Amino acid sequence: MNGSMQKKVLALHDLSGFGRSSLVPIIAVLSAAGHQCVPLPTAVFSTHTAIPDWVTTNLTDAMQGTIDQYDRLGLRFEAVYAGFLGSAAQIDRVREAAERLKAADGITLIDPVMGDNGKVYDTYTPEMCTRMRELCAIADIITPNTTEAAILLDRDPRSKPQNREQALEWMQALHREYGAQVVLTGLDYERGRVGSGCLSGGTAVVSLHHRIDRYYPGTGDLFASVMLGMLLNGQSLAASCEKAGAFVQDCISYTAAQQTDTMHGVQFEKLLYQLVGGDHGT
Repeated sequence: MNGSMQKKVLALHDLSGFGRSSLVPIIAVLSAAGHQCVPLPTAVFSTHTAIPDWVTTNLTDAMQGTIDQYDRLGLRFEAVYAGFLGSAAQIDRVREAAERLKAADGITLIDPVMGDNGKVYDTYTPEMCTRMRELCAIADIITPNTTEAAILLDRDPRSKPQNREQALEWMQALHREYGAQVVLTGLDYERGRVGSGCLSGGTAVVSLHHRIDRYYPGTGDLFASVMLGMLLNGQSLAASCEKAGAFVQDCISYTAAQQTDTMHGVQFEKLLYQLVGGDHGT
């Protein structure tokens, strides 16, 4: 894939107005990395769902019409990137978008948002977990956290790798099952450190960073979008994951110093300059 040509990314995610999650950081990050992000919202939320009393509008019906129009226009995307999905019907629309709208040499990136911290999200039924497994089977890259990886592998969601060797085994098992390149996030088997592993072309790399003991919603979206932005700029998957991990850590460190409410997300805006210019491949 030519690293210097501007890429188009079709991003199928919800749009949460306040809280710096989902499409808000995704659009900003991919734009800073030099790409055209084309959002296809699955739903609009007033805030992310960790903030009480949110309201939402479901956009499932509009997704089909958008896909049809883009197909008629002959639009093709160098990446089709999907995250949180609210229903089995939305999972079907993502699969259709990937099959109809991805460029011949494009990437389907699936962030299989189903759970965290050892628990499946309340909104995810067994049927939806099954459909997500089917969606991951057509992906080029999957980016589960350890809880989601356990679900994809039909293991106890509370289980997770306890050392580097187990992390490698989990990534290899995911690759065998789904045939995709694997990015496994939320690895925390070393005290005081957290990070990710990636498996691409038979080569596995694990990268851990100093852990800042605060939880901010939206950091998974931030990580995956930085990784995708760097990948489309010609970087290797391992280098893209390393850059994404370092950027998220910088954002968390900066935000923690501001002592803002963690539910407001990380203040990535003033650090977007790190993604502009020098990392745009050749």
